[in-house]
Amino acid sequence: MSNNKPMPVPTEISAPFWEGLKAERVLIQQCNPCGQWVFYPRRHCPVCLAHDLSWREVSGEATLYSFTVTRIPTLPDFADEMPQMLAVVELDQGVRMNTNLVGLEASEVSIGMRLRPVFAEVDAQGNRLLRFTGVDKDAAGLRQRPGVEQPAPVEPARAAVRQIALSDDAALQGLVSETFSPWSNQVIVDQALIDAFAQLSGDDYWIHTDPERARKQSPFGGTIAHGALVQILQSRMQLNLGYEITGFSNMVNYGSDRLRFPSPVPAGATIHARARVKKVEKVKSGTQLTLELNTHVLGNERPSVINELVILYM
Repeated sequence: MSNNKPMPVPTEISAPFWEGLKAERVLIQQCNPCGQWVFYPRRHCPVCLAHDLSWREVSGEATLYSFTVTRIPTLPDFADEMPQMLAVVELDQGVRMNTNLVGLEASEVSIGMRLRPVFAEVDAQGNRLLRFTGVDKDAAGLRQRPGVEQPAPVEPARAAVRQIALSDDAALQGLVSETFSPWSNQVIVDQALIDAFAQLSGDDYWIHTDPERARKQSPFGGTIAHGALVQILQSRMQLNLGYEITGFSNMVNYGSDRLRFPSPVPAGATIHARARVKKVEKVKSGTQLTLELNTHVLGNERPSVINELVILYM
């Protein structure tokens, strides 16, 4: 999840609402003279105009008033959440609020359905946003921010790997395919990693290292990872290619025939990769295998890095 997403800024009036969410409580105002429930936070009652409002805890249970499904992010930082279900919900107290639906497929959503609150963690400081899910869903399981204190994933059982001798030209040519491998493991590219790469490489251009300036001036709406960093992170991708070449004395990275960066990786985005064998050819020094590695931001169809990596077997 991107850590450059714009966040609400608490004011003197609204601060109790945001502090309540941190404690996983839904607090809204109620007018003491007339009993009217009030949201959004304000200084006076919209019905009787009294300046006598108190903050009270409510259950957060609601019904769905309206919703829409969005598939194009308004900022690159939201690419990891696509598609989003933007909604207006009506609390049982009669007030309405804008929110997101989570943990639901579009086919499960209908106007008037009952909802329960999700206190969704959005950063390491414990800030939370109020989202909603179906009453039959595990709201507690939807609270935690991706990538934070998650249990280690169970390594899936790998399919049998086909061993191919370097001398078997027909079998090597049989690896060439238009079909990509399954997706690799996932890697989070957070601002700390980008900053560390900037220090190591000397490329500290503000579009990578200054989140505040990037939000205001960058065409991407926030900081983005260096293309070279995302390329290097391909070495962290555990790809199940389904084959293993045997019978060689040495194997080296011979470079790239083609390297492109078609789309940005926002700070905080999760990336994964897949690959295919594009070409196998005999050369004077051995056998060259061209492996096309495509790295994507999770949920994005367009790759962020296309790397046609040439591996030389000798």
